[in-house]
Amino acid sequence: MGAQTSPREAAMQEQRSILVLGGTGYIGGRLVPRLLEHGHRVRVLARSAQKLTDVPWRERVEVVEGDLLRPADVEAACAGIDVVVYLVHSLSASGSFEQTELQTADNVADAARAAGVKRIVYLGGLHPDSAELSRHLRSRKAVGELFLDSGVPTIALQAGIVIGSGSASFEMIRHLTEVLPYMPAPRWVRNKVQPIAVRDVLHYLLGAVEAPGTINRTFDIGGPDVLRYGQMMNGYAVEAGLPQRPIAALPVFTPWLASQWVNLVTPIPRRLAVPIIESLQYDCVVREHDIDAVIPPPPGGLTGYRRAVRLALAKMRAGEVETSWHGASLDDAPADALPSDPDWAGHTVFIDEKHRTTSAGVDELWSVIEGIGGENGWYSFPLAWAIRGWLDKLVGGVGLDRGRRHTARLQTGDALDFWRVEQIQRGSRLRLRAEMRMPGRGWLELETRDAGDHRVYRQRAVYFPQGLAGRLYWYLLVPFHGVIFTGMANRVVLEAEARTRRNREGGQGA
Repeated sequence: MGAQTSPREAAMQEQRSILVLGGTGYIGGRLVPRLLEHGHRVRVLARSAQKLTDVPWRERVEVVEGDLLRPADVEAACAGIDVVVYLVHSLSASGSFEQTELQTADNVADAARAAGVKRIVYLGGLHPDSAELSRHLRSRKAVGELFLDSGVPTIALQAGIVIGSGSASFEMIRHLTEVLPYMPAPRWVRNKVQPIAVRDVLHYLLGAVEAPGTINRTFDIGGPDVLRYGQMMNGYAVEAGLPQRPIAALPVFTPWLASQWVNLVTPIPRRLAVPIIESLQYDCVVREHDIDAVIPPPPGGLTGYRRAVRLALAKMRAGEVETSWHGASLDDAPADALPSDPDWAGHTVFIDEKHRTTSAGVDELWSVIEGIGGENGWYSFPLAWAIRGWLDKLVGGVGLDRGRRHTARLQTGDALDFWRVEQIQRGSRLRLRAEMRMPGRGWLELETRDAGDHRVYRQRAVYFPQGLAGRLYWYLLVPFHGVIFTGMANRVVLEAEARTRRNREGGQGA
C-alpha cells in the first residue's frame, strides 16, 4: 500500500480560489506568486489595474478594479471565492484612518459572508494586552476582532517587525544604523521585540490559506529571537560590516519627535514612520505558540534575526528585491492619472516642454530615460534637486531618498524618488506622477521617437495648480525651470550619445 496523505497535505493539494486584498503591497506582491506556485486560482482587487501591468505574475491572475469603500465592488470581488486574504493597512499618520479601516473591513466581512467565503486570513500586528495601544495597533486589533466576529471563519495572524529586503521596518533599521555613528534614541530602543523574517510570514500566510478544518482565532507569529530594538540595530551593523553603534536612550524623544528624526535621516516618510514608531512603544513579543499545532514551522526552522538581515542584504546587493515599501501607495499622495490633452480645455495648466534632436541609438536613449533617478540622478543641477527633496522631507513628504527599486529597470507603480511611475511604454515613453508635497498635481513625461536617421527626445513637465498657492508655487519656480529642465534635456541627450559612441567603439574593437 502507498503512503497515506495527511490532512494537511491533502489540503495543500486542493486548488482554491483566493482573493488577495493588498496584492500591490509589500507582503501581497510576494504572496501572490507563491499561491500560484501551489496551484491556487488568484484574484487581486486593485483600485487601478494599471499598477499591476508589469508584475511578472500579471497574466496568471484575475485582476479586478474596485475600491474597498464601495460595497458593490467588494461584493463583485468576493463572488466565487473560497478564501479572502486581507493585507490592507492604512499608511496615514493622521486623520480618521481608524474609521476608514473599520469601514473597509466591515465591507469585506459582509461581502465574504454573503458570498459563502470559507475563510478570511488577516495579517495584523503583535500587541500587548494594554488598553492604551497606539492608534495604529488599536486599529489593527479592531479589524482582527471584526473579522473574528463576522461569522466567516478567520485566521488572524499577529506579527511584529518584518525583516526582509525592501520592508519599511528593515529600511528604517538599515538607514538609522548606517547614517548615524552615534545614536541618540528614544527610550523604546530598550523595549523587547520579536522580529520575523518575511519568508516566515509568507510561510504562515500560505499555511493559513491551506489549513484544514474550521478555525476562528488569532495566532501570534514571530522569529526565534527576542531582542531589544537597540540590539537589532547593532545586529544589523555586524552583518553589514559596520562598527557597532553606541546608543543613548533619551527620555525627551516623544513618538512625534522620533518620527521627525526618522523622517529626516532615513527615506521613510513621516506618515509611514509614525505607525512603525508608535508600535515600538511597547514590548511586543509572542505570547503563545499555538500556531505550531496548525501550521508547522518551515523546513529547517524559523529564520533568526541575523540570518534574515544577511539574506535581505544579499538580495539588495544582487538587485533582486522582489517588492518594496516604496511601492506602497501613501494615503495623501496624489493618485489621479494625467488627463488626456483635450481634457485640459477650460483648466489652468502650466507646461514646460523641451525637444532635442540626437544621433544617439534607440536603445541607448531609452536606457538613459529608464535609468533616471535614484543613484543615477536627474542629469541637472543636483543641488536644486537635493534642496527640493529636503524641503519635501521637512513638510513630511517622501523626499529624494526613496530612490528606486532596481538600478536600470522600472515598472508601472514603482516609486522613483518623489515620483511614481504612472505609465511606461518601454522604448518610447515614461510618465511620472509627482508625489512631493505641493499645492497642485504634477507629472513629468520623457519620450523618444524615431525621425528618419535621428531620434527626437521630448521632455514635458505638466502642472495643474490648486488655488492661488498653486499658481504662486509655479511662478516662483519658473526661474529654476530654465536651469533644471533645460539642463536635464541637454544632459540626457549627451549621456545617450556618449553611450552610443562607447557601444559602437566596443563593437568595432571586437
